[in-house]
Formats: sequence, structure tokens, C-alpha cells
Amino acid sequence: MFRLMMLAIVLTMLTGTVQAQPEFDDTPPAPREWGFRPFEDDVSMTNPPGFSWRQQEGARSYVLQIARDEGFADVVYEADEIDLFVHCPSVTLPVAERLYWRVAFVGEEEQSQWSQVRAFTIDEEAVDFPMPGREELLSRVPDAHPRLFVRPEQLPELRELAQGDLSELYEGLVRQCERIMDDPPPTEEPEKYPEGMERGSDEWRSIWWGNRTYTIAVLDSAATLGFTWLLDGNEEYGQMARELLMAAAEWDPVGATGYRYNDEAGMPYNYFFSRTYSFIYDLLTEEEREKCREVMQVRGEEMYRHLYPRHLRSPYGSHSNRAWHFLGEVAIAFLGEIEGTDDWLWFATNVFFNAYPVWSDDDGGWHEGAAYWSSYLNRFTWWADIQRVALGIDAFKMPFFSNAGDFAIYCMPPHVPRGGFGDLAGRRSAGQNRGLMTMFASQAQNEYWMDYVERVGGPSYAGGYIGFVRGMLPEVERRCISELPSSKAFWGTGLAYLHTDITDSRNNVQVSFKSSPFGSQSHGYEAQNAFLLYAYGEPLFIRTGRRDSHGSTHHREWMWSTRSVNSITISGQDQIRHNAAATGEIIAFETSDDFDYVAGEAADAYPEGMVDQFTRHILFAKPDVVIILDELRTPEPQTFDWWLHSPEEMQIGGQNDIRAEVGSAGAHVNMVAPEGLVLSQTDQFDPPPRERIQLTQWHLTAETMEPSTSMRFVTVIRPHREGEEPPTAAEAEITDDYYAVRAEVDDGEVIALWRLGLGEVSAMGMSTDGEVAAMRVSEDGEPGGYMVRGGTRVEFTGR
Repeated sequence: MFRLMMLAIVLTMLTGTVQAQPEFDDTPPAPREWGFRPFEDDVSMTNPPGFSWRQQEGARSYVLQIARDEGFADVVYEADEIDLFVHCPSVTLPVAERLYWRVAFVGEEEQSQWSQVRAFTIDEEAVDFPMPGREELLSRVPDAHPRLFVRPEQLPELRELAQGDLSELYEGLVRQCERIMDDPPPTEEPEKYPEGMERGSDEWRSIWWGNRTYTIAVLDSAATLGFTWLLDGNEEYGQMARELLMAAAEWDPVGATGYRYNDEAGMPYNYFFSRTYSFIYDLLTEEEREKCREVMQVRGEEMYRHLYPRHLRSPYGSHSNRAWHFLGEVAIAFLGEIEGTDDWLWFATNVFFNAYPVWSDDDGGWHEGAAYWSSYLNRFTWWADIQRVALGIDAFKMPFFSNAGDFAIYCMPPHVPRGGFGDLAGRRSAGQNRGLMTMFASQAQNEYWMDYVERVGGPSYAGGYIGFVRGMLPEVERRCISELPSSKAFWGTGLAYLHTDITDSRNNVQVSFKSSPFGSQSHGYEAQNAFLLYAYGEPLFIRTGRRDSHGSTHHREWMWSTRSVNSITISGQDQIRHNAAATGEIIAFETSDDFDYVAGEAADAYPEGMVDQFTRHILFAKPDVVIILDELRTPEPQTFDWWLHSPEEMQIGGQNDIRAEVGSAGAHVNMVAPEGLVLSQTDQFDPPPRERIQLTQWHLTAETMEPSTSMRFVTVIRPHREGEEPPTAAEAEITDDYYAVRAEVDDGEVIALWRLGLGEVSAMGMSTDGEVAAMRVSEDGEPGGYMVRGGTRVEFTGR
């Protein structure tokens, strides 16, 4: 930096002019861009936080400063020659103080102007989580092999454990190896797609996924044999691992299993190949090692060029969010043996510290839903194991992982019938979370998560060599999840789950709600302000459709459409489909034993300028009444369609008498306001899934006929067990000052009141100074449980 300053001074002396510093581009991030972090006034739960900024044209490196004051007179941290447009310091920073950060870039000749100054704070409870510097990081990787999952110096202890405390796991490995030896996988190179084949067709999918499973069969077998050879020296296992590895090394690295040609085959090729290479390194000749290096030079570079720098700028690609840590595995296995692997590892580590996880934040939610939460985090735990052993970095210190297991508890309580929002979640069971939740509970020593595991079938430990290296994780005691709050909002992902009993869905009523700042991008494509209702182990009101092939006509035109979920279309217009800009936001959440309340705003989810307000309020009077209030305003007169979906045909006796019955549960729906809704119901999808998908679901719409710039829907839903007949009467008052709703219940009534202005309001025998208030009143007029938000008082004044 001194050299550049002197050069600028010399130029000024020679030309007699002052060289203007280049401006720093502070343009805010577009949707799907990571942007400037920490945000203005952000509070970080890690110390230090990761810093990121917009990549600058002409930048050769960057300078970052952090100070206690906006004028940067008291700088507490400075780093220069930063080669990426992200940075996590290798030291901790002052906590519970208002800090300021700025960044500049260095071009060919001079430093730019400073960026905008942004303020942030590190919480007093923040976890110390500095990132090792580049040289320190690279030095932690052992020179010898193995490097993945285990280090050379750990082998003697692991061999003892294989004959002792971990003998059962070792014997399981031997049984796996014997099955492979008895029937080795074929090793001919997989075929490419035939010319002219339609991408996404069922025939294409068969080859696309088939080449993945074929690749895994070859190279996971090789890795299993190689790891077991490390433990017991069985030469037959070692030689078969070598044969499989070298056979796969002959495949075209940019052919049918190339990362860019078919990443679902290319990714497992790269990490299983790297594991096998490191496990049996001592069995390979130098010629064979060189062949492996040649192959992985091409394959690794292909991944790196696809990910870098794009993934740091826009880390929201679904597949890229596993590719980066698979590249990290390749980098560790071949560090010092392939040119560029130091850059690959530095990049992967910077992703982890500065741009991960992207589909959540510290609250533990997951935008893409339960299926992708499980799939992606399960694979990430492999990297967590590798990173801990090879680099000395404990991923589970990250605050997200201290809450990650809560997502399963609230999204999918024990015995839940379906997985909620998110691609492929519709047919997922809570028992499918056992493996990941066992891992999370063990790593975090979280007794509640282990209680969940026991309730969904008991611990499920990883098998194979991964299970073996995890075999010494400590046991975890149980603590009943009934001690937790019954409901939770995951603010960062815009998901809220309202419950009566999270210990067993067969006794539970669950309302799920989505209004997400992530929009409808990637696999979390459902529209904003949508809700689901499950009761007593049955799915009553659901998201609809079934993915026949990702990106198929049915997937795009129905499942990505607002029409497929329980939300609202406007003059037949969907929210913006499958787009990061189609955002919502949870704006309020309250939970108690008697009432839960959540509200979301989703006007921005519709095409620009179409909607000024779409606020959905859901008030859950536990366990028997769900009140939904929808407020909509538009610049131009519109009609409004209120959508409701169920697995079974709904019985319609008018807008005040809609009944759904599914298995052992049912619900009565009273669309109290507005009057004059036109109802229709169909079991047809538009468009339908492919013929091989046999699926029947029912779709109800309640349509307003007269265009208007303002609309208020009031809907009362009463979930119940099979055979029960809940009261059905309800009424609403909608004025300029308040909205009031009364719903009869078996033992009296529930009254809810929304105040629109200032001061105090009274209606339907209740008064409050709160923004939202509700109360349960007995048949005798005795007030019972209540809630008040945005005030201090709610009172029953009499009917």
C-alpha cells in the first residue's frame, strides 16, 4: 500500500494534477446476491462475523477496516491484500460495542475511495469463531495420507478401537466389504445422453439419476474397501479398492460423469474418488497417483471455475451449496499434489465462514423445506467431520447449529403426516429425520433433540466408515420436548409453526405459515402468506401437486403457482413465481398456552405496483378455533380469489358451511366475510403431472365478483376429531376503527379484536388498548385465557 501511495505522489508531482481516487461501488445487492454484510445495525452471534461486499471492477485486492468510531480514529482491526471480496478476521473483536466497518479496493495503481460506513454490534453471548489465516489453514492439513475423516496419527488408536469398543461397527464394515467382494460393481464408463433426447423427460431422468447411482456404486464401494483396509490391512480389500479407483480414473473427466455435464454424477465422483485416493494412497504406485492427479486436476478445476467467484457473490444456487464443500474435500486430498488446490481450499473455507448457511440464519429455520434441510445438512456433516479433523475447525460452534434441530421439532413433530412447505416435503415422515437429528443431538449434546429422536423411532447412526469415525460420539440424555414453547417463529426464513402438542401429532393441531424474505426461489417455491393445517395426525389443508420432474410443466405451472397453496390470487394473477424478489415477511408473532398469533405481509410478492397490502393474520385459539383475517389493498380495482386445498373432496353447503374430512380428523370452515362469495371446487390440476403420477387432491376457490381496491376476508376454521360436531356460528364486524370476530365454541365463545387506530376500542363485549387482543369466554360469561399484543389491557365487558 505504501508503494501505491508513493506512486500517486510521484504522478502528482510530474503532472501537477491530483489523481482522483476511483469510487467504490456501494450498489445494494439485487435479489439472490449476498451483498454487504454485516448489515447496517446487524447484531452478530459469532465473533468475529464474516464480512462481504460487492466485487469491484478493476480490484486486485481489498482493504478492510473496523473501528469504534465513524471517523475511524480508533481502528480495532485492519487487513489489507485481501484477495477475495469476503473476509473473516483471524482474531476476535470487542463485544457489546457499536462498531463500524468500511472497505476499499486496490487497483493497478491506487486505492479506491472508502465504501459506505456500516455499523454493527457483536452480542455479548456471541461464539468466538475466528477464521484461520491462509498460511495457518493450509499448514493444518497433514502432509501424509489419509487426510479425509482421519489423520495418519489417529490410525493406531482407530485400529485398537476396531478390535475393542468399536468392534461392532468394524464388523459391519467387514460385512459391507464382503458383499462388495462377492459382487463387485461394474466399472464400464456410463453412457452420455443420446443426441436429441429431451432434457427433463422421463427417459432423460433415468440416465441422469442412473449415472449418479452407478458412479456411487463404484466409488463408494472403493472408499469403503479402502477405509477398511486402513483398519485391518486386508490386502484383498485394498486391491479391489485400487482396481475400482483406477477403473473410474479412465472415465472421461468431462464426459457422462463430468460436473458440468451431470453434476449429480460429477459431485459424488469427485468426493468418493478423493476419499478412496487418500485412504489407499500407500497402495498406489507413483504412476497411479499421477493418473489420479491428472483426472482430479480437470474435475476439480471444472468445479472451481463454476463456483468461483460466482458463489461468493450469489450463494443461492441449490446444487452449488453442496458443491463447494465437495470441492473442499478434493482440495484437502490433493493439497500440494495438484496445482491450485490451495486456492480451492481457501475458497471453500471462505464460503463456510462468510456465506454459509444461506437458506437460514441463526434461528435454525430452513427456506427450502424439510426434505432439502435433511438432504443438504446431512451431506454437510461429512464436511464438518473432515474440517474438524483436517483443519481443526468445529462447524458445530456456528450459532445456526445450536438451533438447527428445532426445525424438525416444530416443522415435523413426531407422527406428523407430512413435511410442510418445500420441494419434496409433502411425502416426508418425521421418522426420516432420525439420522440427522441423532447427529445433531450428539454433536450439540441437546437433550430435547434426543427426546425427539426417541419419539420418532430411536437413534439412527450413520453406517459405513462415516459411522465408524463417529462411533465415539458421547451418549445424550433425554429431556421432554413438552418443556419447550409449543410454537415457534423462524424469523429469518419467514416460517411459523403453531401447535397444541409438539410431542405427538396424533394429539396435535398444527398451523404452518409462510411469509419469507427469501421469496419463492429455489426449492422453497410456495407463495407467501400461505398456510397449512394438520390435525390429530391428518393433513386437512395442504400444499398440492407432486413433483414428477424438476422443472416439468406441472412443477412450473402448478406447484410454483399461488393456485397450488392456501393463499390468494388477485384477478387471477399469481404472485411472482419461483423468484427471490417475491418476498414476504413475518411482522408479528406471539405464543402462549391459550393463544398463538402470527401475521405476515406479502404485497411485494405480486408483480410490481399491483398490490399495496396483503396482510394475513392468523389467530389460533387453542385447540379448536383458527381465525384468519386477510387485509388487501390495490391501486386499481381487482377481484380476489381465496384458495383452499384438501386431500379429500370438501362438502360445501355455502360459504358459511364448508367441511373437510380426512381420516380421523375434520374441519369446519366458515367464510364469515365478505358476503356473496362464489365458491367452486375441482380435483383437476392445471396442468396435471405426468401420467405415471396418480394423484387426486381437491382445490376450492372463493371468488369476489365485484372489483374493488380494498378487501377483507374473515375465515373461521374449527379443526376437530372424527365424529365430533363443533359449533359453526361466527360473526364479524369490520369498521374504520377495528375488526372484531366472535366464534362459538363448545364451552362458550372466542372473541378477537384488531385495533386500527390509536387509543382504546370496544366491540362484541370486549375492550382493549392493544393492537390485537383475544379472549375465551365461558357460557356463563366468565373470561378465561386471553392474549394482548401492542398494549397492556384486555377486558370482557359483557355481551
